Amino acid sequence: MAVLKVEDLKAGYGGSEVLHGVSIEVREDEVVSIIGPNGAGKTTLLLTIAGLVRPVSGRITYMREEVTSLPVHERVRRGLVLCPERRRLFPEMTVGENVMVGAYLRNDKDGIRKDLEKVFEIFPFVRERWRQMAGTLSGGEQQMVAIARALMSRPRLLMLDEPSVGLAPVMKVTVFEKVKEIREREGIPVLVVEQDAYLAMSVSDRTYVIESGSVVMEGRSAELMANDDVKSRYLGV
Repeated sequence: MAVLKVEDLKAGYGGSEVLHGVSIEVREDEVVSIIGPNGAGKTTLLLTIAGLVRPVSGRITYMREEVTSLPVHERVRRGLVLCPERRRLFPEMTVGENVMVGAYLRNDKDGIRKDLEKVFEIFPFVRERWRQMAGTLSGGEQQMVAIARALMSRPRLLMLDEPSVGLAPVMKVTVFEKVKEIREREGIPVLVVEQDAYLAMSVSDRTYVIESGSVVMEGRSAELMANDDVKSRYLGV
């Protein structure tokens, strides 16, 4: 079953169209990556799915219900959750306060407590740094706090926008190992936009390549990684 289905989506800013009829889907229990050059429209796609950019036309279906016109908070309430680019933490709040922001729309105390324990299992350092100011963490640690915050919203689809941006190579690998763990442990499908094509494709089941606001290639990640065009343009081979 498709958890998310985007059909012929057109969107942009101030009358300037960025997405020109994009169609993608994410199925249950899979990781899907979106790669492409800077300015291709990858982030705009995630922002439109999340409800932060209003589409010009097209259709977004989530859990078999159309959500194209649904407000952002209602999408989050239903489990359509975006972890934004460059973390967007509150630096003068503690790690714990930032993580609990993710549960803002929830009132199920037992469920929140259970989900917090799951977060601690995936990200043990979050418990250790619970009272530390988020602004004093490294970039990689902040990224993991941002993903932990997203998990506290109880996502049924987790969207990650450029999770490795600005991170050291070893931290990039760690972050994507956590993405894989989230899918394997919790069965949460993940849609990830990523500049590091090799990392994204190495943990994803399927990949879409976007250029100039259009999907120009799609398929199984392993097959695309063997594609000569993809290798030369995105993998540096």
